[in-house]
Amino acid sequence: MCRIGVDLGGTNIVAGLVGDDFKIVDKLSCLTLPQRGADAVANDIIRLCFEVCKKNSIDIKNIKQIGVASPGTVNCEEGIIEYANNIPFCNYPMAEKVRVATGCDKILLGNDANIAAWGEAIAGAAKGTTNSVMITLGTGVGGGVIIDNKIYTGFNFAGAELGHIVIQYNGRQCSCGRKGCWEAYSSATALIAMTNEKIEECKRYSRDTKMIDIASRKGSVNGTTAFNAMKMGDNAAREVVDVYIKYLACGLVNIVNIFQPEIISIGGGISNEGQSLIDLLNPYITADRYGCTSQKQTEIKIAKLSNDAGVIGAAFL
Repeated sequence: MCRIGVDLGGTNIVAGLVGDDFKIVDKLSCLTLPQRGADAVANDIIRLCFEVCKKNSIDIKNIKQIGVASPGTVNCEEGIIEYANNIPFCNYPMAEKVRVATGCDKILLGNDANIAAWGEAIAGAAKGTTNSVMITLGTGVGGGVIIDNKIYTGFNFAGAELGHIVIQYNGRQCSCGRKGCWEAYSSATALIAMTNEKIEECKRYSRDTKMIDIASRKGSVNGTTAFNAMKMGDNAAREVVDVYIKYLACGLVNIVNIFQPEIISIGGGISNEGQSLIDLLNPYITADRYGCTSQKQTEIKIAKLSNDAGVIGAAFL
């Protein structure tokens, strides 16, 4: 028997058939188009569940469970999406909607970052651990915390918003309304802003930098611009990366000191730098973490499941 995992994002909806071996059998996707309203988005989730079953000659009544990963505050006990910033959900009864339409009795919901962390814990970089954290470096900084093999949500299902710990009092403005949040310094969005600032500085002082040529070829600056230029020996790019790594490491040390997880896995676009990213981070983390003389230390890893973490994690909620 298979399960279905649905990863609902602001841009795309992905529904995947997942076997008991944690492998994705098949998956289908469509655009989210959230401006259509909550019902339209829910109907597309349901449609994709039926279509991925039909494509693989499976009766949806034989599906073991359907899990949905959604952004925002998700009441996983009631199966309600209480609020999502980019999708018009307000106390939306998603589990009941999917249950009635599909006839599947077991419909489970969760926050997308939490579920991605769960996916990495059961089938990815943190497999075999009981305590782990996943950090996603994308448009923002997402976080998910696994404690004693359970997703930590807080009493109100809004826990583990790790991107909104403050690392610089009264610092950069964050989209959440606070200033100095880790997200404002360590997201891909923040790295792009830092890269653009350095490019403008180089232009102002007639300083050569390969970042200008790289950005020109790509059409714009992105999260890899500074890293790629640094690998080519560009000193200005190295300055950008050095500052970014210090901010990222600062937040990671906070996470280590609070949770002392066995593994922190890093996902999102920036994680494509791979082991070289870990190698840059480790000296700062080793120097600053609490209990540095302990024989057991948190290991920082690159997440393994990439964009499939949400689908796999949702299927096995």
